[in-house]
Amino acid sequence: MLRIGLFLATNVAILFLFTVIFQVLGLEQYLATQGIHNDMTSLLIMCAFFGFAGSFISLLLSKFMAKRGTGTQIITEPANDQERWLVQTVAELAKKADIDMPEVGIFPAQESNAFATGWNKNKALVAVSAGLLHRFDRDEARAVLAHEIGHVANGDMVTLTLIQGVVNTFVMFFARIIGSVIDKAVFKNDRPGIGYFVIVMVLQVVLGILASTIVMAFSRWREYRADVAGATLANRSAMIGALRRLQAESQAQIPSELPDTLTALGISSGFKKNARKLWMTHPPLEARIAALQRGV
Repeated sequence: MLRIGLFLATNVAILFLFTVIFQVLGLEQYLATQGIHNDMTSLLIMCAFFGFAGSFISLLLSKFMAKRGTGTQIITEPANDQERWLVQTVAELAKKADIDMPEVGIFPAQESNAFATGWNKNKALVAVSAGLLHRFDRDEARAVLAHEIGHVANGDMVTLTLIQGVVNTFVMFFARIIGSVIDKAVFKNDRPGIGYFVIVMVLQVVLGILASTIVMAFSRWREYRADVAGATLANRSAMIGALRRLQAESQAQIPSELPDTLTALGISSGFKKNARKLWMTHPPLEARIAALQRGV
């Protein structure tokens, strides 16, 4: 979840910056005078250029942002037995997966968590939380590390970047088409003005949130593949054991109740639960455990 969340946050920030730069430099107005808003092909090409640029910049920044965002401390020289075991285990799994040794780090979080990121499978970062290392036994922790190495070896970050690039393209494209129509119909402007800029910004956020369900669906699917990689690189029973421990920890947490404001609006907890599934980065733990038990 950390890997996807940080990538998406960086991507949104970059697209926002692109839009602001367009407005400040007057590029939207210039492109309008060139007729690009009336030429669907040219507009789509422009959006694809900036959409994929934003996605790939996010990919290149992913490791740096993950380190900064989580406070991950990279292990350069192991300071104790736990750190030595961690580095040696990652090295062993990376060799087995036929990738170069990733950077290895620990981030100061009490919840059990881990992530892998990086623009290249041979230039990756694998990090685990202090809480996971404290509570998981070594077989379970090794399975979690194998799962993250699986993400790296499968090239999930690159595939995610390509999907996000397509999503960015159409979000920017439709935001500008709809914004142009509203600006002309409501504000009677022949050229993009401040109203158009505000509309585009709002639409990019709204359409981006809706379109992120596609990215999340891909993320959930890749989690199953990474579980299989974890079971292959480490041990199937250990991978199932790690997922069961995560499940036990999540069930121990007190579930949040439906806010009164949502109840007053007639939004049921069942609807909220189903809607939340669309934005889940990971499948339910019970589904992942069942898939591994079936040998999928």
